[in-house]
Amino acid sequence: METQSIAKNLLYQRKLKGYTQEELSERTEVTVRTIQRIEKGDVSPHLQTIKLLATALEVEVSDLLPLENPKEENIQKKWLLLLHSVPFLGFIIPLANILLPLFLWIHKREDNKLYDIHGAKIINFQISMSLLYVISFIALVTIEKWGFFLFIAVIPFSVIIMLYNIIKVVGTHKCYYPLALPFIKASSSKPSGTLNVFLVMLIGSFILTSCHQEEARGIQRLDGSIITKDSLTDKIESLTRLANVTGLTVSIFNQDTLAYQKAFGYSDYKQKDSLQLNQVFYGASLSKSVFGYVVAHLVKDGVIDLDKPLQSYLDTPIPELFFEKEWKGFKNLAGDKRYEEITARMCLSHTTGFPNWRWISRIGEFHPEGKIQINTDPGTRYSYSGEGIRLLQIVIEKITGRGLEEMAREIVFDPLNMNMTSYVWQKRFENNYCLGHTTDQKTIEKDIPDEAGAAGSMETTAVDYSKFLEHILSLTSQGSPIAQLTFSPNIEITSKMQFGPESLETTPENEKIGLNYGMAWGLITKTPYGKAVFKEGHSEGFQHYSILFPEKHMGVLLMSNSDNAESIFKELLEITIGDKYTPWEWENYIPFDKK
Repeated sequence: METQSIAKNLLYQRKLKGYTQEELSERTEVTVRTIQRIEKGDVSPHLQTIKLLATALEVEVSDLLPLENPKEENIQKKWLLLLHSVPFLGFIIPLANILLPLFLWIHKREDNKLYDIHGAKIINFQISMSLLYVISFIALVTIEKWGFFLFIAVIPFSVIIMLYNIIKVVGTHKCYYPLALPFIKASSSKPSGTLNVFLVMLIGSFILTSCHQEEARGIQRLDGSIITKDSLTDKIESLTRLANVTGLTVSIFNQDTLAYQKAFGYSDYKQKDSLQLNQVFYGASLSKSVFGYVVAHLVKDGVIDLDKPLQSYLDTPIPELFFEKEWKGFKNLAGDKRYEEITARMCLSHTTGFPNWRWISRIGEFHPEGKIQINTDPGTRYSYSGEGIRLLQIVIEKITGRGLEEMAREIVFDPLNMNMTSYVWQKRFENNYCLGHTTDQKTIEKDIPDEAGAAGSMETTAVDYSKFLEHILSLTSQGSPIAQLTFSPNIEITSKMQFGPESLETTPENEKIGLNYGMAWGLITKTPYGKAVFKEGHSEGFQHYSILFPEKHMGVLLMSNSDNAESIFKELLEITIGDKYTPWEWENYIPFDKK
């Protein structure tokens, strides 16, 4: 009779029934001591003893007696192969190289002495290699040259040893794991206290190492490449210096959240005051994107219809609306009934036919008389217009009986904790704002608007506006109706340039990127990374740009208090997130070294 096989069968059947050795003894005339000796393989029991045990366990005698089993060897090999192979999952699942073999060892070590011995050696090796990996990472960042070689050697060494033992165990049932420290021993009843303490330390070290690795990985770009934060900072500093950009903030989003944010240069070049992230910028046309978000909520709530003519919401014809400052009115439209066709969608997508501002012609010439006019049929052609945004603001304020600032605060600023953002100047902004600068870095006196203007009166910070962009990214990830409404294409853009004489010329070039316009946001509908949405801001002394790639959960915000900033936008977009799709020529973002 093979005592080891009887021992294994008895142990298996007893555990299957859930009996302790004492409980099994009580159900038979066999003493606890005898049962212990049988299960250890120290004795060969009489047949009568086996019958008593089989009766108590409610099994056949044959379930305890060793039988010839040609498959037993194969089963043993499979379990050994599993034990030696599962650590490879550690390359996919953190710490699986230790925890999975540990789990198997705890559950199988009493079934076969081989499982006990091999399992202990595997676990010891994996713990040792994990510890060595942590040490090698520390060496990588602290020891030049040799630290690097140690770091790159650990994983190949581990893989070679693991593959060697998988091959060896099939033929010989033996294994060899060099450099393994004896954290656990075969035949121990449970993992030692030392092992438990070490596992806690190892997990903690792994988390810290992962955090350092994530920091070292830096910023992920659209094509999957990585740029370290230090390298990115160095490149930005170099660009701002070469192009004489007075001040700049760069905010980058990975996985819908802020991954990098830094301020460069000065808030006041004359005083040499360093620019801070929480300083207030004049937001210029970034005001429009926030307004578009407010309107989207009003559309969702049924307050206004995007495609219903604005005139239908008013009792007074638009040309007859009263304004304390007459020049702000629309009297000049009295003889042009096309104003009756203008809708909210046209205002937000810049297809009203209005010029950008009444005192600036379509080709950029200044007209001090400032007479408003419709240059093209509403809804037919893209032509950027602050006047159209302003008209929509006026109508919405009349519909709701509420001011823009009040609505924006309720819908956007307060919910997103944008405490340093407002369409009107706030006392808290005093002594905490940056000045605009000319191309030769002369400061421009602060201009404070006398009323809220959706087209361009918003003051904000890089910190606050980043909260807004994070929210927009989150909404698109959730498939929000607000995001779908805001970023639905409204009009193909065929103009050669956005402003100036060439804005009157058409070109097929924009078709390559699917240049379009949504609700106060520009759209790039054809990129390998899905739709991109952008919004720029431009005024004397301030130049801003933001672009998001919602399907990649990625984006960037550039805010500057310099008239030179747009000359580095093209390269900034490429080095930050790998954006090569922004229509920089259409935007007139000509690089400083090509002017």
